[in-house]
Amino acid sequence: MLDGIILTLLIGPLETPIPAPLPLTEALVSVQVNSGRDRTGFQLSFTIGNISPLQVLISAGQLDPMATRVIVIVTYKGMPSVLCDGVVTQHQISPSNQPGQSTLTVTGEDLSVLMDVMEIKIPYPGMPDSAKLMTMLSKYAAYGIIPVVIPPNADNARTPNKGTDTQTTTDLTYIKSIAARTGYTFFIEPGPLPYSSVAYFGPDERLPVPQPALNVNMDWQTNVESLNFTLNGLSKQTTVVTIMDPVTKKIPLPIPLPGIDILKPPLTVRSIPPAKIKLSEDLANLEPDQAAKRVFGLIRKGADSVTASGSLSVLRYGWILRSRMYVGVRGAGPSYDGLYYVESVTHNLKRGEYKQNFTLSRDGLISLTPVVIPA
Repeated sequence: MLDGIILTLLIGPLETPIPAPLPLTEALVSVQVNSGRDRTGFQLSFTIGNISPLQVLISAGQLDPMATRVIVIVTYKGMPSVLCDGVVTQHQISPSNQPGQSTLTVTGEDLSVLMDVMEIKIPYPGMPDSAKLMTMLSKYAAYGIIPVVIPPNADNARTPNKGTDTQTTTDLTYIKSIAARTGYTFFIEPGPLPYSSVAYFGPDERLPVPQPALNVNMDWQTNVESLNFTLNGLSKQTTVVTIMDPVTKKIPLPIPLPGIDILKPPLTVRSIPPAKIKLSEDLANLEPDQAAKRVFGLIRKGADSVTASGSLSVLRYGWILRSRMYVGVRGAGPSYDGLYYVESVTHNLKRGEYKQNFTLSRDGLISLTPVVIPA
């Protein structure tokens, strides 16, 4: 679509999508991929008419929701990147009275949507959380999903005399519930090769290698179109848990939890103190290992106080910005320069254009890193 940028679109059955047929590629107007912290979605726009070949593809079921898989690959500077590997969830036709203005919009989500369609009831006797997750995720190997499961803290099995854990929801809902109470995260990352994805369950650790810096207000070195920062003093909170005293087991003791995650390295000199106090549910009646999981989960739920949003052109930036990684910022001043975590990226591709909208986050002001990788 651009000089130096090649878009590849694979579409077809869930197990084996193939290169998009010529009528689809000729009618393609734009591609949008939204990659966030938990999920990736996509939207494809096509021109369509009453006698368009796309009408035949729709009638033949080639774009049926939940039966059609789409893989979006962008090759830039000779390096292919899988932006999205997902399933069509809906398509919409918008007729127009103007010739050539009728559009077909195909919308979908990543392969995690396949894990959220059927509720099942299945017991997991004597199985720790990591074994449950591997059992659930192994069912999706036919779609190229490779599970990567980091065992939670205190990953102990529940003994049969104390009951059996039973799943009564969809696989995705059950996985998300385990992630919520252990403070872990779950997402499906497309690639690195076509037809494959990584289902990651583990701590929200950030890859230590940052991406090239985003430069703002630096004259000819500026490589972003816009970049705005927000400091929210109400975003952070202190959680207070209540336990019974270890001697009499009758006196409730409130204990404030520190808002510091040992698996999340600090990025700034001055952290913003929490402004809210939240009382958590009673942990006194839980088993020690279950209480430990819950505490770790509560500690890791701290929100970042500084956020940034902006947009850029890939050709000027010279890189495809990816979410769930670090990126440096330069030219915003000593308070806001430094490293940030890329929360989400929206890829917008049209003929002759590849732009990205992004959101960044971190906790605090004044960077601990004296320099960042220049663009």
